[in-house]
Amino acid sequence: LNVPVAFCMGIATVLAFLTMSGELPAFVAVAHQIATGIDSFALLAIPFFILSGQLMGQGGIARRLIDFANTLVGRFRGGLAFVNVVTCMFFGAISGSATAAISSVGGFMIPLMNKMGYHRDFNASVTITAATTGLLIPPSNVMIVYSLATGGAVSIAAIFMAGFLPGFLVGLGLILVSAVLSVRHNYGKGETFPFREGVVRFFKAVPALLLVFIVIGGILLGWFTPTEASAVAVLYAFFLAVVVYREVKIRDLPRILLQCGITTSVVFLLIGTSMAMSWVLASENVPQDISAYLVGLTDSKVLLLLMINAILLAVGTFMDMTPAILIFTPIFLPVAERLGLHPLHFGIVMIMNLCIGLCTPPVGTCLFLGCGIAETTVTRVMRHILPFFGAMLVTLLICTFVPEISLWLPDKLGFVR
Repeated sequence: LNVPVAFCMGIATVLAFLTMSGELPAFVAVAHQIATGIDSFALLAIPFFILSGQLMGQGGIARRLIDFANTLVGRFRGGLAFVNVVTCMFFGAISGSATAAISSVGGFMIPLMNKMGYHRDFNASVTITAATTGLLIPPSNVMIVYSLATGGAVSIAAIFMAGFLPGFLVGLGLILVSAVLSVRHNYGKGETFPFREGVVRFFKAVPALLLVFIVIGGILLGWFTPTEASAVAVLYAFFLAVVVYREVKIRDLPRILLQCGITTSVVFLLIGTSMAMSWVLASENVPQDISAYLVGLTDSKVLLLLMINAILLAVGTFMDMTPAILIFTPIFLPVAERLGLHPLHFGIVMIMNLCIGLCTPPVGTCLFLGCGIAETTVTRVMRHILPFFGAMLVTLLICTFVPEISLWLPDKLGFVR
């Protein structure tokens, strides 16, 4: 029916509250919960990171990152696929958005790969799956949402650090699949650049790459909070896009700010209605009942973790990441903690599951956007994307059963207690 997800959750929450209380003030109560749900200082980071990502996306950053990645891995067979993955990792980390990575990187790389003889559906598959790595490599908006969903039990800085190694592991898995398929289909090698050209491209990309170090380094060194870091990211992105690269003009700013405002409104409405639905579920003890039911099914930790992964994979296919995290974290986190999982570890596992959902129908935001850019159909892409799903699933299972991958870096930095 094309009804927005936020509206569906809001209506469902009102109807559920009416069923529970039978009183007309349900509308007032739900509206109050929506307002309360977004009344958080930490959430101020989201619009700032969205704005910095849009400034980066329109500031010529993607092209410079592609040039730099090309000097690193472009010389190998299937090198342009490697460049696509590496650039999506770089750009996703800078923008914190999978859709921004697909639009900016895919808009350049997919036509280039088509021109160089790569199969159109293969190109779309690489871009769609690689774009999700930006949700694991910080800064990431969905990690901020997860911190909110835990009630502050997990700090934003800690979950940021937990995502680094899993994000790079997913990227490595996608590169390995790309390498095998490139050899099988005899895709060509990219250019080999002289050392001097590589150095020039590196220095052109350095200002953009510095954003991640400024944001993460500033948080770890105590220079600013994650919310303040997001504001610093906007100032730095503005400086790069307008002053250094000169790709964005002052007259472009109203349009960029409007786009940011629209995106932020959608995200915050999703957060508000999701928090209201979580409140209704909690008032009916739904999380506790589901937790008790799951734990009562089996004593096997392995089976329970596989069940949780399967449920989250299914949820990711029909629900956007933000409401999924806000609704299902209170349900599954208690189960995970009873199994001995650290909340940081569980958060990364949840995000990895939902990232796969972004690439699958019927919702699949990344899937449909990537198909649109590649000018192909979902049916055709699904046949080519399966090996990449395999890499993502294997990485998910490794990270699920080897918690040190998520916890090693936060532990070294003193975030794990």
